[in-house]
Amino acid sequence: MEHLLTTIVNNDIWHSQWLNALSFMENTGARKISACENAYQVTYLQLKHAAEEHRHAYYLKKQIKKLAVPFPEHYQAETLLASLTTQQYLQRLDIYCVRYLKQVLELTGAELRFATYLLVTYAIEVRADELYPIYQRVLYTLNSKVMVKSIIAEEQGHLEEMIAQLKLFAVNWEEHAAVILAYEQELSKAWWIAIAQEVERKNL
Repeated sequence: MEHLLTTIVNNDIWHSQWLNALSFMENTGARKISACENAYQVTYLQLKHAAEEHRHAYYLKKQIKKLAVPFPEHYQAETLLASLTTQQYLQRLDIYCVRYLKQVLELTGAELRFATYLLVTYAIEVRADELYPIYQRVLYTLNSKVMVKSIIAEEQGHLEEMIAQLKLFAVNWEEHAAVILAYEQELSKAWWIAIAQEVERKNL
């Protein structure tokens, strides 16, 4: 991962597409959190998480302005690294989690939406807790003007908050979380392969 990120950061075009892909995924996550909300019983943490994920999407997009490339106002496919895999990532994880919770816990309606929010957000925070520090280390090494330090601190806080909520959700929450994490790891692996293949094609 670190070697590939080094290659990406060294190329402003690829780096802008990488940042836009991260921004897209943060924005998608924020919208999914909002979609899980109960209009009258939305929790403080749901509001906090949705707001911070939206801010991360904005912050990452804004970082692109530090690069010598045309600014991508939107999320068109050509502005995203590994666009198809990037666009499908959270959608596939969300669908898998919904099916799992329906089958194993027989959840429906608001309970299903909230449990999906808990488990999907947890899986994404675990991934972010790994990814952003590595990315920041590469940025430091290459003396990049781009920084993601502020995101790292908030994502670590999100992970702690999700664990606390999952403990209230179920005594055996780790058993359910392990299933979702395993599937997310498959999606992450496929995403990195798609990114590596795209960078290799563009480098020919």
